Amino acid sequence: MPKPSEWGPDDLVAAGADLAPETLIDAYCRGMFPMPISRKQLGWFSPDPRGIIPLDGLRVTRSLRQSVRRYRITVNQSFVEVMTACADPKRPLGWINDEIVDAYSGLHRLGWAHSVETRTLDGTLVGGLYGVRIGRFFAGESMFSRERDASKVALVALVDLMVESGMELLDVQWQTEHLASLGAIAIPRSEYLARLQHTLTAGAA
Repeated sequence: MPKPSEWGPDDLVAAGADLAPETLIDAYCRGMFPMPISRKQLGWFSPDPRGIIPLDGLRVTRSLRQSVRRYRITVNQSFVEVMTACADPKRPLGWINDEIVDAYSGLHRLGWAHSVETRTLDGTLVGGLYGVRIGRFFAGESMFSRERDASKVALVALVDLMVESGMELLDVQWQTEHLASLGAIAIPRSEYLARLQHTLTAGAA
């Protein structure tokens, strides 16, 4: 794959390759993540600017705090179910195909990919998110919600877990309007890559 010094200004910086665990981990360490760009071709993206959520900048409204109390959180108990929900073809702009689900499920079995699940008090899965952790860095990939604020509650739990374990960088890829309302900011790609390398060389907590 091309090095950052070889990237152009576009968010799409490479195409091809595979989704083997070593390929994925190497890509994340270089600041890239995969998304299909056609039915047969895989693209590798490194947005400029890059969306991140500062761990001390998550916006938790009063209503969201109330929602936190309505649910309970589990971690890594339903990874495939969370991914499958995120991959629902009825969702707009869906991009998670079977190949992606299989690849990240493999990363989960190896201990790299993780899910945070939001459940009703009786245990029903109603929201969640998944992503990849390397050192002090977490790459958020996707989230879903079946009840009010369920995905936001998972995000609150993720940030709490990251702070507790000494992590530093939460990547959300692009600063969408929805993520901006939760505190996401956009930083230059060069700054993101510098922060990423710091989290990787600092090691895990």
